[in-house]
Amino acid sequence: MDLKNLQQQIDFIKEIDKIKYIQRKTKLFNSDRNENDAEHSWHLAMMAIILAEHSNEPIDILKVVKMVLIHDIVEIDAGDTFIYDTQKNHTNTYEERLAAKRIFGLLPQKQAEGLIEIWEEFEAGLTHEAKFARAMDRLEPLLQNTSNNGGTWNEFDINYSKVYDKKKIIDEGSKTIWDFAEKLLDESVEKGILKK
Repeated sequence: MDLKNLQQQIDFIKEIDKIKYIQRKTKLFNSDRNENDAEHSWHLAMMAIILAEHSNEPIDILKVVKMVLIHDIVEIDAGDTFIYDTQKNHTNTYEERLAAKRIFGLLPQKQAEGLIEIWEEFEAGLTHEAKFARAMDRLEPLLQNTSNNGGTWNEFDINYSKVYDKKKIIDEGSKTIWDFAEKLLDESVEKGILKK
């Protein structure tokens, strides 16, 4: 038994507990309570498992689940950047790369390298798995906002074109889900919970 590896793994497990304290702007379905990153990641993992059949291409679902479970761990150090933030771009930042190196670096080297590789694959968004994982990441807040009468769209005065621009990435992972999402956006405009 390698006690050094075990201790590094336990240290990592303790460190990532901090993701439960990272508050997101979106709120839980039909709720006034903000979601945290741990809840978000768990929900995406379940969504990926349930919706996998709608992927544009065959995917390794275990890899997708790993992606969505680890994609926001860097926010322990870097913080959550609101997708509609006008000051800071919601793309892979220098701070997130430093955070990935530090946090995943708590693990034994081989595990650390493997998780960093999966995190970078998600961020690049080029593989079938990354495209589907990113589709899940964009779908969940859309479902939340429609369940909350516009939620963060209304709270932060986000209009249809901004939402559409951020959500159209869903199409790269699943044409079927994107068609569904577009309908939700149109219905949201009709209901007056999303301004055109």
